[in-house]
Amino acid sequence: MSERERAVILVSGGMDSATAVYEAIDRGYEPYFLHTSYGQNTAAKELECARALAEDVDAADFLHVETEHLAAIGASSLTDDEMAVEDADLDSDGIPSSYVPFRNANLLSMAVSYAEANDCSAIFIGAHSEDFSGYPDCRPDFFEAFQQVIDIGTKPETDIELVAPFVEWSKTDIAERGLELGVPYEHTWSCYQDDSPACGTCDACAFRLQAFQNLGERDPIEYAERPSYADR
Repeated sequence: MSERERAVILVSGGMDSATAVYEAIDRGYEPYFLHTSYGQNTAAKELECARALAEDVDAADFLHVETEHLAAIGASSLTDDEMAVEDADLDSDGIPSSYVPFRNANLLSMAVSYAEANDCSAIFIGAHSEDFSGYPDCRPDFFEAFQQVIDIGTKPETDIELVAPFVEWSKTDIAERGLELGVPYEHTWSCYQDDSPACGTCDACAFRLQAFQNLGERDPIEYAERPSYADR
């Protein structure tokens, strides 16, 4: 039997990246986890979840990188104590205060280095349509451009595909696929504000709760409150 192809997966500890892990495995890849702590409010909880997920799938490797420069740069409510985490506004078309300037380019750059060093043929990221409505570095055009950066900036014999499998999907679509794949969502965390229990009112909690509510499923993590966000 031939050796499985390897994939670096950006694993934040959240439900989208956890689903991306199971999607990559379902496609036949051996998972190499890359988790970064960048000074976000729930960094310790996210690392705990990422490690639990790595254990669940028997990941080939787990690389944890501190990217404190993103917190030092600031200008995001995820990293700057002077900025409040906003309550959910699911209909907003603006860029939310939780946007970390050019974060995905930073993370993907590390993922490319990690992938090239470990002969990985793919990088998976769990970004999706509700992300790119607010975050410019989650747009399909961004990933297409970054693929060009990978192709030009790596060794001639290196061939790494950047895979964003959910980029045109809603959060509900992702949750539905994850439940189908058996993703242990109890080992994921999405809250921008608190690390136990989840607040239930920030954007990340709202989109997550809405996805489970749309599917008639109960989100297995603990919340301080569970408002109704269902849209169908």
